[in-house]
Amino acid sequence: MKAVLERNEDRRAKQNASKIEVPSFFGEMGKGMKIGMVNMQEDDVSEWSTLGETSHVYFEKVSQFFNWTDLFPEWIDEEEETDVPSCPEIPMPEFTAYEGMDVIVAKLPCNYPKEGWGRNVFRLQVHLIVANLAVKKGKRDWNWKTKVVLWSKCRPMLELFRCNDLVKQENEWWYYEVDAMRLEQKVSLPVGSCNLALPLWEQGIDKVYDTWNLEQSVKSEARSKREAYATVLHSSEGYVCGAITLAQTLLQTGTKRDLILLLDTSISVAKRRSLELSGWKIRLITRIRNPRAENGTYNEYNYSKFRLWQLTDYERVIFIDADIIVLRNLDILFHFPQMSATGNDQSIFNSGIMVLEPSNCTFHVLMSRRHDVISYNGGDQGFLNEIFMWWHRLPRRVNYLKNFWANTTIEAGRKNAMFGAEPPKLYAIHYLGLKPWHCYRDYDCNWDVEDQRVYASDVAHRRWWKVHDAMDENLQKLCRLTRQRRMELNWERRKAGKLGLPDMHWKINVTDPRRAGSMLIG
Repeated sequence: MKAVLERNEDRRAKQNASKIEVPSFFGEMGKGMKIGMVNMQEDDVSEWSTLGETSHVYFEKVSQFFNWTDLFPEWIDEEEETDVPSCPEIPMPEFTAYEGMDVIVAKLPCNYPKEGWGRNVFRLQVHLIVANLAVKKGKRDWNWKTKVVLWSKCRPMLELFRCNDLVKQENEWWYYEVDAMRLEQKVSLPVGSCNLALPLWEQGIDKVYDTWNLEQSVKSEARSKREAYATVLHSSEGYVCGAITLAQTLLQTGTKRDLILLLDTSISVAKRRSLELSGWKIRLITRIRNPRAENGTYNEYNYSKFRLWQLTDYERVIFIDADIIVLRNLDILFHFPQMSATGNDQSIFNSGIMVLEPSNCTFHVLMSRRHDVISYNGGDQGFLNEIFMWWHRLPRRVNYLKNFWANTTIEAGRKNAMFGAEPPKLYAIHYLGLKPWHCYRDYDCNWDVEDQRVYASDVAHRRWWKVHDAMDENLQKLCRLTRQRRMELNWERRKAGKLGLPDMHWKINVTDPRRAGSMLIG
């Protein structure tokens, strides 16, 4: 009786199943193929059997209670002082049951335009199953390409299936010939940011993780010519000094990579010459407007960062914001794929330092999504987090944010110890808030502004000025104050004094020579 009921249920399911038509380009692949079918058990795929042997890939569907934040938590104990972080497991098929397949076909979940549709764990699960099958069981041609065909009303995840690998698109079908070697690296990394892609410690903080093999893998001269560091300046000369100090610190680490600076015509010719002298190779760009930004705001042209993906003479680029100084060699990061970055808050990455892979195709995808993607912060970081939702977590020491969330004595003490450590423990310091070159050198002017005090650190401030003082005097001139900024600094100091802010920084005698009229610009 049970068998009869099950047969009846199967018959009813097949009668109610939606028919998935074979795309026309499938005929070009030939017949007699081994076809692996993922997430298509509930659909009518009877036509596909005429093309070859079809095998349904069986797997346990991830629980509906498995949330994106389980994979991408806001915080993990990176240094394993009290906890060893781990990611929950996403169920995978028994891959040994499926032998070399000529093509892998899958139906991808897509709840667009429902809010949060891209951060759906089941959607990620299907993508990862297909990617793993392509790497483990897919047949490869001489160029290590594996055939993957995906059915989806929304674009498959760029993080796994690069648009460079897209061969054809027909209605809701996407045909890729994926680079199995690239894909293998991605699926070998932790499935979420709850584990570090680059752990600096073995389990237990007192044992240092051995990065020697990774360091050796990025040292070849041939490879260094295909990779570069880059930053972007647009709309204002306010970050020119920051870009100069960034270049100086990168060169001091001994890197052999090119330093590429994208800038627009808002940066004067004289400033461009100084930027070149500091170590940058200049590329002039046309800036890109953020269509959702107000005129004249900070975010108005920050989508100019998309131009980084047009650096196609390089295979991999590490972008670094111009308000960062680098203390230790970062070349090891070239080992990691797009998108690799440090955590910010919630389930997002900080775009201040990120590993990306230039591609004109990806650039066009970014441009085409400008009007429909809503950035949580109105800027490029929020936008990129909606495009690259599946990312790989680098240790916060790679991009150490100069801020104090709790602003407690213990937190400030620990962070300041990291900012000032010699030899450096941090790879880079990210100067959030008011920038050191926009302050007097005597102390961090974030202390004088109530809503900026979470970014105040005299230790980090002194570290930046140490870099400044080691620069050529002709480069130091680019870090002078404008008359407007001097007026703002003096007003902020007076206001802090009237409020009686308890740190008493407003009482410090300012000796910065840039305070004098003869040292001002503008």
